[in-house]
Amino acid sequence: MTNSDFRYATNPVDARRYGTSELREHFLIDNLFATGQINLTYSMYDRYIVGGAMPAGEKVKLETISHLKSDYFLERRELGIINVGDKGVVYVDGVEYVLEKKEALYVGRGSKEVAFSKAGDGQPLFYLNSAPAHKEYPTKKIGKEDAEVVHLGDDLNSNKRIINKLIVNSVVETCQLQMGLTELLPGNVWNTMPAHTHTRRMEAYFYFDLAEGQTISHFMGEPQNTRHIFIHNNQAVLSPEWSIHSGVGTSNYSFIWGMAGENLDYGDMDTCEPHELR
Repeated sequence: MTNSDFRYATNPVDARRYGTSELREHFLIDNLFATGQINLTYSMYDRYIVGGAMPAGEKVKLETISHLKSDYFLERRELGIINVGDKGVVYVDGVEYVLEKKEALYVGRGSKEVAFSKAGDGQPLFYLNSAPAHKEYPTKKIGKEDAEVVHLGDDLNSNKRIINKLIVNSVVETCQLQMGLTELLPGNVWNTMPAHTHTRRMEAYFYFDLAEGQTISHFMGEPQNTRHIFIHNNQAVLSPEWSIHSGVGTSNYSFIWGMAGENLDYGDMDTCEPHELR
């Protein structure tokens, strides 16, 4: 069963007036995983889709949704999948791809049948991102050994982390979808600081591997008009092109960043130093 939600894009001037409930309503995605279901949120930020698949006893199939007006989900889209649970299986037009935790699969435009299942007694959790695509590229699995790995930060600034570039153009051909996974090491809690914006692409953050009882404060908004949303384990947040996207946790955690837009240049950003934030 595939369920869907819809989010309009928000004007940054309007967002300045949002209180806690409005911020959570517009930007927080807190219902990603439900047993035996696929839950999707269709966003008007670059028509990006964020979702989660949690297969139970039977395969769960990715179906098209009314917002797409398509015969099948990937008729005009590409899809990124990262498993954040136990080992699971993704089926793409009859081909099986086994994904361990923190492994990824890129599925190109034109793939007609995508389904998910367990691979034993454990519970896989498939995190999904999708963006419109103008060209077909081959489906490809990205294992842990295939990732482009970067070590950044230090203990002094509480931001020592490992960045695993998974679905990026240096690893796999895509139209515009880009995804990666960042792991904060024990004792480190800050991500993406200094903060920045990038007006030619939006982003979505998904937080996981957060210890029970802990929380993350995700910072967003214009650099001089910031807001925050408290995030719990296995929740995601939409980040408009005009918004910073940074966070700090009460313990270490991992997060997946996904993005889409008209450029793939990671250097194309406007940095805001910590002392400049308001």
